[in-house]
Amino acid sequence: MPATRFCLIRHGETAWNAVKRIQGQIDVPLNATGLRQAQAMAEALADEPFAAVYTSSLTRARQTAEPASQRLKLPLRISHELRERHYGIFQDHTAAEAAARYPDAFARHAARDVDYDYEDGESLAAFAARVEAGLRAIARTHQDAQVLVVTHGGVLDIVYRLATGRPLSTPRDFPVVNAALNWVDWSDAGWRIELWADTEHLACFDGRDEAV
Repeated sequence: MPATRFCLIRHGETAWNAVKRIQGQIDVPLNATGLRQAQAMAEALADEPFAAVYTSSLTRARQTAEPASQRLKLPLRISHELRERHYGIFQDHTAAEAAARYPDAFARHAARDVDYDYEDGESLAAFAARVEAGLRAIARTHQDAQVLVVTHGGVLDIVYRLATGRPLSTPRDFPVVNAALNWVDWSDAGWRIELWADTEHLACFDGRDEAV
């Protein structure tokens, strides 16, 4: 059956990643390390036969995608569905700050309550549905082709769970690293991981996990 091969990339490092401050949909740019990671990623993928390059509309993802888009001579396709989850009242806080300021909300966050939306943000269930619908639309547009997608840690978390059957309610037990290569196939049979968190091209960088 027709399949789409994705190379999914979490954006490069930001200053907020470095201190584990929750970004969500706040538009934080890459720091110097993140810009170098974006260049390294572009070089690693320069000879890949991509049919298209998609990116989240947030600056940190677009900045990560731009070098690859230029090397591949493919225009950037902007997708709002690829944005990070909206973390509502937690955005602009570290986990420790959020726990101290919003203890009841943090308890629901720590329990991975799939229906909790951080008061004015996005529930995990709604976020997962958005991500899956957005990526399925890309896959159906590019059947039997290979696509580069630059997005966010939360989006990659959802994809990994779709491919492995891990419930949304369970803690993350797998890496989601800045600017790593994550190769995933999609067909009507579902999602399949080919290679996850390939960081060979980032040997000189300290990729960040967890901070979104």
